[in-house]
Amino acid sequence: METAVKQRIQTASEPIKDRIQTYWSERSESFAGQRRQELGCDMAVLWQAEIEKYIPMDRTLKILDVGTGSGFFAILLGRLGHHVTGIDLTPSMIEEAKRLAQEQQIEADFFVMDAENPEFADESFDVVISRNLTWTLPHAEHAYGQWNRVLKKSGILLNFDADYGNEKTADFSKLPVDHTHREIGNRLLEECDAIKAELEISRHVRPLWDVQTLLELGMEEIRIDTGISRRIYTKQDALYNPTPMFAVCAVKN
Repeated sequence: METAVKQRIQTASEPIKDRIQTYWSERSESFAGQRRQELGCDMAVLWQAEIEKYIPMDRTLKILDVGTGSGFFAILLGRLGHHVTGIDLTPSMIEEAKRLAQEQQIEADFFVMDAENPEFADESFDVVISRNLTWTLPHAEHAYGQWNRVLKKSGILLNFDADYGNEKTADFSKLPVDHTHREIGNRLLEECDAIKAELEISRHVRPLWDVQTLLELGMEEIRIDTGISRRIYTKQDALYNPTPMFAVCAVKN
């Protein structure tokens, strides 16, 4: 039954997923440049501190970074000595992640894989983590279920995201004059807004929807933190994010 459901979801979402993959393929090189900047400044330290609030620090963990992009979280967690696997739908993003991890002398495994349907056995990971991913997913509820599936019992799901569906990516009014988004070009930014308009998750109020979804999956000890942005984005620089981010953390029953 689960396989049949997965196949229906993959078939139904194929056109939009192709569109999403094309969008991120075009952005992969510049996106990697932004993550390289993050890794080389105090923002990396700030993100590491946020992650350390939620995951055990007394042992080596097996961690899945879903929607790894160019590998920012995978590299941070690799620096801490964890065994990290990063997956992303976009092949060029995975190539950038491998390149960036090599530059940083970090060992991690990277695979081209659909974040909504991770191809791992049940209870494979201690932690599933993501950053700025769920807002891009055609079937985010299904994805949450799959991430829960691959978590070990008492494993931790940690999602950092924002209600980007209610924001206009092509609106520069809240961005500094040197912001990296100004270099992307209107065509791609307008395409991002068009994609968001098609996604169901853009019509939900978040993170309330995320909490309800995780509760329905039977997850426990659900925590929300809506203060991420004021701790991470302390300067209105080229990497500044004007959309308030949140963290959702849940424990598998």
